Amino acid sequence: MDLSDRQLNILKAIVKDYIETAEAVGSRTISKKYSLGVSAATIRNEMSDLEDMGYLVQPHTSSGRIPTQKGYMLYVDSLMGSTELEDHEKEILRGCIQGNFKNMDSLLGELSKILSRLTNYTTIAVYDDERLKHTIKYIQLVNLSPEKILLIVVADDGEIKSQEFNTLVDLPQSKLNVISNSLSNKLEGKKITELDDDMISYIKYEIGEYSEIVDDLINLLNSSMDNRGYKIKLNGTTNIFNYPEFNDMVRAKSFLNMLEEKDEVARIIDTKGIQKDNLNIVIGNSQDDMSKDLSIITATYNVQDNLQGKISFIGPTRMDYSKIYSILNYMSLLLDGN
Repeated sequence: MDLSDRQLNILKAIVKDYIETAEAVGSRTISKKYSLGVSAATIRNEMSDLEDMGYLVQPHTSSGRIPTQKGYMLYVDSLMGSTELEDHEKEILRGCIQGNFKNMDSLLGELSKILSRLTNYTTIAVYDDERLKHTIKYIQLVNLSPEKILLIVVADDGEIKSQEFNTLVDLPQSKLNVISNSLSNKLEGKKITELDDDMISYIKYEIGEYSEIVDDLINLLNSSMDNRGYKIKLNGTTNIFNYPEFNDMVRAKSFLNMLEEKDEVARIIDTKGIQKDNLNIVIGNSQDDMSKDLSIITATYNVQDNLQGKISFIGPTRMDYSKIYSILNYMSLLLDGN
């Protein structure tokens, strides 16, 4: 069912007011604060219809309404406008980008700090860099006992990873040395992500009668090498406590625990949401306990020889989407101009 222009205007007003106040919005408030040209009684009837359609919810019997996930999504997708940034905000962002543009690490780190201060949200800077992925220097297999082998991997930067695994055959150390040399010769200087089916088939061919352990070895290599190739910088992690929705210590603790898990943070940032320009906007992911009460807005930028960087804002579902949208668009203009 399509919403009327009046219903859209009322929904927009409710979302904006709730973002500002964190208090349920009543029809009289909308009638007084926004020039909609209709009475409070008419607004109240429209709010009831919007609730029936799933765009609003009434948290208490005598209270006003607040937006639902569906209401926020419609607002962000169709109703949200841009917010004009203050001159001092533009100057701060411009100075940061111009002063750090030649260094992705410094650029995203400083931007994350500044954006957290400007918005009072938690910010996350992420950038992918192939240089962060370990390459293999050599591999050694050691016979620990019948049917138990130790895999040792030495990376190009000297980092050593080791992991035990079981095998169905008892391989003497002399045979393990042959396999180790074959793997090292083939994989030296390569990232584990470069392994393809042809290369794996060739390794199996070289190893011959012991090729059945290759798949186990490849799985172990994948798990033991750090191939994520990204850095994450967090700022304003306690900013969430400034919002009444997170005064509950259980929710606050859950949020902080989430931020401690690097892979979990990366997964949540990569969750697909509403696509708007170069932004990905995830609003209260109801399928995920970690982020069901949060909204995440992420912008992706390509700078410096196609190194990909991301800036994300995390806040309550009533975060100021228009403000963040305007900040990230302005940053895009600055980055494109360098």
